[in-house]
Amino acid sequence: MDFINIEDKTCYYNFYKSFSKHFNELYDYSSDVIIICIGTDRSTGDSLGPIIGYKLKPLLSSKINLYGTLSEPVHAKNINKILNIIYKEYKHPFIIAIDACLGSLKHVGHISIGKGGIKPGAGVSKDLPVVGNMFVTGIVNISGFMEFMLLQNTRLNTVMKMADIITNGMCKALDNIKFSFKERAFD
Repeated sequence: MDFINIEDKTCYYNFYKSFSKHFNELYDYSSDVIIICIGTDRSTGDSLGPIIGYKLKPLLSSKINLYGTLSEPVHAKNINKILNIIYKEYKHPFIIAIDACLGSLKHVGHISIGKGGIKPGAGVSKDLPVVGNMFVTGIVNISGFMEFMLLQNTRLNTVMKMADIITNGMCKALDNIKFSFKERAFD
């Protein structure tokens, strides 16, 4: 797992390089790429995913599928339904999960990128399914006590900086990828 400090002058480049490295190590070039931006616009700290979805949607190639925007968020109440739709429509989806999270004080203001899935809602004691083959998380505040209040009181500036870095880095990285045909699961 890599951590990118959003206050570092080279954060955009660092994110792009780390995202590209993880994507190229994990993606097999035969799967459909699905991006799931998890969160809600009803909480500043939890709005990172939908803001990124809103920003990415008009910029992505038609060969990349995106779920989770400000107008159609993916959150605790509908994530199971969205995952069922994805697994019915695509035989071998490669899912990139994007979400905000709470973490240690030393990692607040960092973006983490890594292999495997994330467990959305874990920071606020929700029992949701693990999502993704690869993840991007923005550590928006500290964990440990009154998590709902911390998410409500997270600075929008932090969320927007993270959203800009993630959007720009992902667009640049995914622009350089040659994707395969869509293999739908209608069998």
